[in-house]
Amino acid sequence: MTESDWLTEGFEENRTRLRAVAYRMLGSITEADDAVQEAWLRASRADAGRVDSLGAWLTTIVARVCLNVLRSRATRREELMGVHVPDPVISRTDGTTPEEEALLADSVGLALLVVLETLTPAERLAFVLHDMFDLPFDEIAPMVGRSPATARQLASRARRRVRGADVQTPDADLGRQREIVDAFYAAARRGDFDALVAALDPDAVLRADGGTGRPEASVVVRGAAAVAGQVLTFHQHAALAHPALVNGSAGAVVTLGGRAVAVLGFTIANDKIVRIDAIADPDRLSRLDLSVLDD
Repeated sequence: MTESDWLTEGFEENRTRLRAVAYRMLGSITEADDAVQEAWLRASRADAGRVDSLGAWLTTIVARVCLNVLRSRATRREELMGVHVPDPVISRTDGTTPEEEALLADSVGLALLVVLETLTPAERLAFVLHDMFDLPFDEIAPMVGRSPATARQLASRARRRVRGADVQTPDADLGRQREIVDAFYAAARRGDFDALVAALDPDAVLRADGGTGRPEASVVVRGAAAVAGQVLTFHQHAALAHPALVNGSAGAVVTLGGRAVAVLGFTIANDKIVRIDAIADPDRLSRLDLSVLDD
């Protein structure tokens, strides 16, 4: 086997893991795929013959690519365009594929990805690589241009912020999650404000991202009554909610006239909806894999 063949085969064996690293780093499926492709281009131009651990080497390459993307984002201040909800992983209700499971390992829900976006690029890299992928700090340190001790501090700061955000773990029973989401949507169709409030945790949060295409839809609303009121404001009676798994939890793809107008991810804890993350950005919806609707 030539070195080129060995590298190609090894890269394909590691592709799923590399994509999972990039998704946690960037919160964007499109950018994660671009980062993996860029990592391949860099790897194919490098001298891989002296590499001891191909998987670790490729992880380092994709992490550096992602770090550059994060730093570029900070320069462009993309987040100032409005509320941002990371790209969801949308699956059929009958389960996730092995590749989707890799993306969603470690309970990577939309709520956690939102918290990760509050970290600095260096903090996010240190936290993702160490806490989620078990890379040692002496390998992380050169990527951020710091000492191993400083890399450890970066991960520690990130960990405190994640814990401080109190990201709740969804209830494990997907069937029960689906019942709650279906009842919630039925209440919205009826215009039943009290039923909506009853389904929500008192401190429920709604984050909706309309992007530049629908800036009026970008909101952050807190409290059960306020969230219920906003849901009724958003709801269109002609719209259809198609059940789906969104980052491994009960969710829905909403269509109007056969066109996707929103993706909704629900976090349900103790039989109450504690968080709704919604994407209504027409541009991003057009780039998501909505094959879940093909049935």
